[in-house]
This record gives sequence, structure tokens and C-alpha cells, in this order.
Amino acid sequence: MQTWKWKAEYIQPLSYALKRKNIEVHTRDVPLVTIRFGGAMEIRESNSEDIKGKLYLAESGNIVYSKIDVRNGAIGIVPQSIEKAAFTSEFPIYEINPDVAVSEYIALVFQSEIFKKHINAIVSGASGRKRVQPDQLEALEIPIPPFNIQEVIVKRWRESQDRIESAKRAMDDLIREVDELLWRIYGEHAQRDILSARSFALGFGELGSWDLKSSRAAAFAITCPSFREMGEFVEEATELVRPYEDPEKLWPLYGVNNKEGVFLSAMQEGKEFNASYKKVKEGWFFHNPTRCNVGSLGIVPAVPEDAVTSPEYQVWKLRENSELLAGYTALMIRTSFFLALVQFNRVGAVKERMYVDNLKAIRIPVLPLEQQHDFVRRRDEALRMLEQTATIEAEAKAAVEKMIIGG
Repeated sequence: MQTWKWKAEYIQPLSYALKRKNIEVHTRDVPLVTIRFGGAMEIRESNSEDIKGKLYLAESGNIVYSKIDVRNGAIGIVPQSIEKAAFTSEFPIYEINPDVAVSEYIALVFQSEIFKKHINAIVSGASGRKRVQPDQLEALEIPIPPFNIQEVIVKRWRESQDRIESAKRAMDDLIREVDELLWRIYGEHAQRDILSARSFALGFGELGSWDLKSSRAAAFAITCPSFREMGEFVEEATELVRPYEDPEKLWPLYGVNNKEGVFLSAMQEGKEFNASYKKVKEGWFFHNPTRCNVGSLGIVPAVPEDAVTSPEYQVWKLRENSELLAGYTALMIRTSFFLALVQFNRVGAVKERMYVDNLKAIRIPVLPLEQQHDFVRRRDEALRMLEQTATIEAEAKAAVEKMIIGG
């Protein structure tokens, strides 16, 4: 196995830089957080009330890893955007000693290929569910050079991330432009502002049901008669797949969030599924029914033939010869205007959800196809820029890996 090439004085066990943290969470208002394979963290969809066992507190800047998936890169730092987080005992938590290491440097070591190889060499437990215990992780030796060298390595990575963020901003700017256009069209066509109105009046015959959301939806339809229901353009796309019937096969499992849209969540063995999952195809859409109001919707990118997603997610596609273009729709559903419409097109008293039928009831302004095509063209350009960032990131990762190995 490849080893570190630093001077012996710089090679230290992880326990030299990390201190185990073991504080129980006694309140259930701290959000549950999950760790992606790349080390990124995000708030989970399920509530901490759904977890029966003990939960433990992590704060921004802490190191957290998954005992099972650390070998796949599920180890990272709680970001500043998440002040407090709750984890189960499957996710050990650590504080970084600021007198010894730069947190970003430690995070880069964790994501290096050489570190993952060391992790894989110590896995224990049953096949397919191998766990890395805290004492094993803490005993792993890594290079901890002087601060100035750590900062040089971090700077190299930051430079690549700055270029990547610039490419992401191009897409964000395009979404913002569509958003401003939709709000402007709404302002020009609405007989009155229903979206922000604190009160409004409806006739008895105009009420669909006795609740505020349905009433607001009815009032919106009346005040924007030229807007059309999405049901004219989209339809449900539910094709069930039974991954458990092929237990040894690795299935590409996709998720959706409000940052990346649709993304590859995991490669999961068929035997780990206990229900039918939904098939997804390039150009289809799906959303999280409980988090769509905060933007967890997206278009499916190029995916393998056997790509699946959770049966809980709502999968839909454009109808044949739809007056909505897929590329434009992908932009529209990420706008604040569309999310404002989602707010009153959900159902449920305690945990509100938006099913495909609710989505189809949303009324939207439909842009001329020529205008949609222009947005699609510019979106394609932004996507090409994002694709180029993969090369930038790969080059930076290789450079940082070489620096971390030393020599």
C-alpha cells in the first residue's frame, strides 16, 4: 500500500489533531444531518422525532464520519450553514485541535485516495456492512505538517473551487433572470396580488374546500385567468422497479435537494432494498413531496438505464408535444416565483406534501416557445461551463493528492 512520504516528525495519529465529542441531544428541534460520499453535509428529510435511539450533537466546524460509508468518503466538516446538527451513534463526532491543524486541510486528507485506501485496509464487520470504529480511525496516521504548508495545500484547492463557483453563478444568474421575468408577468397580469395578500374575499361558489391554501389557489386562478394549469403540459411517470430481485447488483440511487437538484445519492446493492423503487430517465423530473417548498425539485440528467429513486418521491415528465420545453421547465421550477405557487398547492395538516396531482393544479404563465428556446440555449451553455469544472476539479484533486502524500 502507498505510504506517506513526509518526514517522520510530521506523521501523527489522527487522535493528535482530533478530540472525540460525545454530547447527547435532549431536544428534538436539532435537525438530523446526513453525509454525502464527497463529505458534503445536508439536513435530512426525516425528523429527529422519527429516530428511536440516542442522538448526539455536532456543531459547525466539527468532524463527523459514517462508520459504514467512511470508506466511500462519507467523512467531512459540519459547514457554517449548519450551526447545530444531530447524528446517531453510527456517526462519531470530533473537534479539531486548532493548535495543530487547519480544518480544511484535515478535510482534504479525508477525501484523498490514499486515506481511503488506509480506511479500506482496516474495515471490520460483516461483508457489505463493514464499519470503521472510532479507535481505528483515531489510530490512523496522517501527515500533519506546519501550518504554512497546510495553508499552501488548502489554497491550491480553494483556487479550483473559486473557478467552479464562478461557473455555478452563471446558472444561478440565469435562474434569477427567469424568476424576475415571471414575477414581472405576474405583476402585469394579476388583477390583484394574491401571493402576498394577508386577506382576500371569495364567493361561496368559488371555494374548492374550506382551508386557506385551497382558497388562495382559487383566488390566484381568478386573478390570473390567462395562467394555465401545469396539468396541460406534464403527467405522472411511475415505472416501478424491484431492485431486491437482483440482490448482488449495484443500483444507481438518485436523490434531489435544493442545491444540486437531482444527484447520484448512492450505489446500493439490491439486497439493501426492501420495496419497489421508481425508475427515472434523462429529461424526466422528480421532487421530494415534503421539501419541494424549499426547492427540492429537479430535472433528471443523463443517468444509467437502471437508475432509480425513492418510492416516496414524485416522478413526472412533459407530455408529448408539450408547450413547455424541458430545459426551460428545469429553470422555472427553481425560481422563487414557482416555489411561491408550491406553497399553497400542498396538502396535509401536519406534514404538507405536494403530489403530482397537486403539481398539475399549479397555474403558470407560459412563455412563447421562441423565448423558452433562448433560455434553453443559455442553460445549455451554463451546463457546458459546469461540465468543464469537472476537469478543473479533477486536476486540482490530483495536485492536492500529490501534495498531501508528500515527497
